[in-house]
Amino acid sequence: MTTIWASTAPAPGVAPRIESLGLPWPSAARDRLGTLPLSRLRRVTDYIQEHLDQELTLAQLSAVVCMSPFHFARLFQRTTGMPPHRFVVRARIDRALALLTVHESSVGGIARAVGFRTPSHFSTVFRRITGITPRAYRVTYGQAGQAPRGRAISPRAAVS
Repeated sequence: MTTIWASTAPAPGVAPRIESLGLPWPSAARDRLGTLPLSRLRRVTDYIQEHLDQELTLAQLSAVVCMSPFHFARLFQRTTGMPPHRFVVRARIDRALALLTVHESSVGGIARAVGFRTPSHFSTVFRRITGITPRAYRVTYGQAGQAPRGRAISPRAAVS
């Protein structure tokens, strides 16, 4: 079997654009299989950030980049290292982290502001990702305005 790619080095100017999105450079295997073009990745991530308070379906996200849902999900996961749904959830938690440190809104209000239907589901997901409940996070880090090191996970961080 012959390989099409002689080297795994990125094309000039491509690596800085990927790094500016906070994404790891795709492995050689991902390069051979194809990834989501950076312009489409930026378009869909911007759409996610603008519509976090709404229900976001795979069909909506794939329509933003004019792809079929299956093809979009496959390429999105290859590019970011996580499926679209997980990316959306992590983006919601990231936004909640910021709101919990600066806003006096209730946890339920913040849950709705970042797209969760119920405060209990928000608390469960928040704790699973950060290791601490939203209320405890607010009490501990709300006054200092400083997030715990290594606990909060960016939606663009690779999933371990």
